[in-house]
Amino acid sequence: MSAVAAPASSPDAGAVWHFGDPLGEQRAAEHQAVVIDRSHRAVITLSGADRLTWLHSISSQHVSEQADGTVTENLSLDGQGHVEDHWIQTELAGVTYLDTEPWRGEPLLAYLRKMVFWSDVTPEAADYAVLSLLGPRLADAKVVAALGVDALPAVWTAKPVAGGGFVRRMPAQGTEIVLDLAVPRDTKTEWLARLAEAGARQAGVWTYEALRVAAHLPRLGVDTDERTIPHEVGWIGRAVHLDKGCYRGQETVARVHNLGKPPRMLVLVHLDGSGERPVSGDPLLVDGRVVGRLGTVVDHVDLGPIALALVKRSIPAGTPLTTGGEPQVAAEIDADSLPPVDTVGAGRLAVERLRGGGS
Repeated sequence: MSAVAAPASSPDAGAVWHFGDPLGEQRAAEHQAVVIDRSHRAVITLSGADRLTWLHSISSQHVSEQADGTVTENLSLDGQGHVEDHWIQTELAGVTYLDTEPWRGEPLLAYLRKMVFWSDVTPEAADYAVLSLLGPRLADAKVVAALGVDALPAVWTAKPVAGGGFVRRMPAQGTEIVLDLAVPRDTKTEWLARLAEAGARQAGVWTYEALRVAAHLPRLGVDTDERTIPHEVGWIGRAVHLDKGCYRGQETVARVHNLGKPPRMLVLVHLDGSGERPVSGDPLLVDGRVVGRLGTVVDHVDLGPIALALVKRSIPAGTPLTTGGEPQVAAEIDADSLPPVDTVGAGRLAVERLRGGGS
């Protein structure tokens, strides 16, 4: 089937959206094996003896002693604790690899270079392509052999591959096995052919996005905005370490964790599919009052039209919602996507005891 490009308004503009059968491609990702070209992602490398301790001091994750062959998520925050950058971080053979959204590659690289000062670290743009592989059949011997590894890596770990680059395993995302293959860009075509011969069907980024949204995984700049703090989108723990030294934005992270609650929450929203789809950034309304904003909007093979949305924390599941903009569409929060019931942080508990005179 011929490739269909992602819409010009999409954050994946220029990538392959699907190959003529988007829902069939999603089904294959759930039950077989697919490979998705995500080579529009930006990749940055850090070299130098100080790279990890330096990055540890300017980011939210504890990475000063990141072990070789491990993978994590990380953030850069502004002074008020708002998320500026999110990346996947892979440590391998003396090099730290950061891959992020296409539109954040240059700004992130510029920021990292500005922060070097006297440290022994060199940030560089890397001409690498990221290919994502999804599906249970990735464990087949033919696929493992095509990757050139003795066995698939464990979740949150990476292994080098022949010719340069690495394969890493990420947490489940609508299917048990999710791999990212990061390789020199001039070898991408060879890798796609090798994986196809091993039985991995090519799919478009529509498939990746549908499974990501259903798995409730946010995407920087689409499911977040300029006011987003890590607590709102599930990045505490996953991309933010709560017991590490000072970094920009740490005060907000600690204050919200210990004393308050985030003002918004990331939820999965089901949309009325009888008409046109709303778009990312459209407001969510209750009785004409704005209570949130839509993030990624996508059609899922089983769930139909769905979206991630940042909404006010006070909005319960079952509240009748509509989207603003054109068209206006009925929406409903998926109750299973609501964050866990709030627990009282140690700092808040101490304040309440002082106010109440308790012990």
